[in-house]
Amino acid sequence: MLLVDIILPGLVLGGMYALIALGLTLQYGVARIMNLSYGESLVAAAFGAFSLYSGLGLGPLAALLLAVPVAMLLNWLLYRFLLERLMRRGKDRGAQEIDSILVTFGALFVIQGAMLVAFGGQYYSYSYLSIPLTIMGSTLAVNRLVALLFAAVVGGAVYLALTRTRIGTAVRAIAVDPNAARLVGIDVAALSGFAFAFGGGLVAVGGVLVSMFLTFNAAMGVIFTMKALVVVIMGGVGNVLGALVAGLLLGVVETAVARLVDPGLTLAATYALFLGVLLIKPTGLFGRAAS
Repeated sequence: MLLVDIILPGLVLGGMYALIALGLTLQYGVARIMNLSYGESLVAAAFGAFSLYSGLGLGPLAALLLAVPVAMLLNWLLYRFLLERLMRRGKDRGAQEIDSILVTFGALFVIQGAMLVAFGGQYYSYSYLSIPLTIMGSTLAVNRLVALLFAAVVGGAVYLALTRTRIGTAVRAIAVDPNAARLVGIDVAALSGFAFAFGGGLVAVGGVLVSMFLTFNAAMGVIFTMKALVVVIMGGVGNVLGALVAGLLLGVVETAVARLVDPGLTLAATYALFLGVLLIKPTGLFGRAAS
């Protein structure tokens, strides 16, 4: 039963990592924006779910109907009126990434400061579907299983959309080579803005789901940003399947280390796995070397 106690919680944690990293995969891999405020956006969505649940009695799953479109709109506005102009100004991809890092680094403190003013520095949580359920001898809360189910559905839908639709094919083409995509008539600017906004919607989904079973505070966004970056790079930048697999793998490894060794070593295990993958395959699990 020890194996089940590791696999099930590991899949729940890994599913969250994969879902969270999907948004950054689109924002960085497609729109070429290294969004350092990514984790703060996730925590903001968690606070939004908390406020709606504690203030209006609106469940977090219903709150998704509000959080996702709002997050997509805000991210699109950020890209359209600020980031896109910086991308046009940059002489090459390196300069564009530096500009995006500087802007989103500033956005990080703006979002974090607003949350600190509104909620302070204390930790928050709420009880939603916190009903224990035993599966094959392993006990998990129903809210974690619901979060895993939603993560699986959303992740699968995003993967199918990117691999089975024309717009998904166009988005993947931009991720591979935006200049070549322009030559075949793809509107790179419009689809990059869509990818950035959609990535913001995905991180809002992750924030709402995470809020159901984790405690959070206004200053912990950097942890989620770091985990998302590890998953994106480990899976292969811009590769959705790679992000899904890397997220699940990281969740299972962290859970195994916490159960079998020491919970304090989970961060060390994260970086050990990250470095191990890059030493064997520098482009990530599903990444391709630049030609």
